[in-house]
Amino acid sequence: MRFFRLHIVSFLVVVLIVAAVASQAARFLVVDDPEKSDAIVVLAGETNVRPARALELLRQGVAPRVFLDVETRDVIYDQPLVDVAQKYVNGLAEANRVSVCLIAGLSTNAEADDVSRCLQSLGAHRVLIVTSEFHTRRALMIFRHRLPQYQFSVAAARGPKSFGDAWWTNREWAKVTFDEWLKMLWWEAVDRWR
Repeated sequence: MRFFRLHIVSFLVVVLIVAAVASQAARFLVVDDPEKSDAIVVLAGETNVRPARALELLRQGVAPRVFLDVETRDVIYDQPLVDVAQKYVNGLAEANRVSVCLIAGLSTNAEADDVSRCLQSLGAHRVLIVTSEFHTRRALMIFRHRLPQYQFSVAAARGPKSFGDAWWTNREWAKVTFDEWLKMLWWEAVDRWR
């Protein structure tokens, strides 16, 4: 009987530890530590919250220049996304400080190569990445690994509809958290070593 109780108590302790660690799974993905930089790079993907966060940082004087990554193959209805992005940039008060950076790669890993080309034209050394909050840790790891010649920091563009710390309370948040953890583990186990 004593042996049985000891196993139950041990099992409950393990369950509590796993639950405590799992409750922080979403929070671990987020890094939000923008530093003064030569340029801001808005990673491709989300097209509302990320650019808005970058413009906010530009206006605060965190960096003098913004590169807006846009995938060359994407089309919105019958309009190439590059054209839509350029029209958006042209309408900004800061249009002379914002450029479209053409991205051919379909992953964050591949995007780093295209970003390097855009940064070379500026001669930047310190770069601030702006991306969705759940993507910040992995994006920072990838860019630091792929482009060690730059000093990277990252700013989180927060979109509460798609992600939150209490991931277990919302189906979309749970899917995003799980998906990002899988991508981060794949990066650490496979892509980093290619």
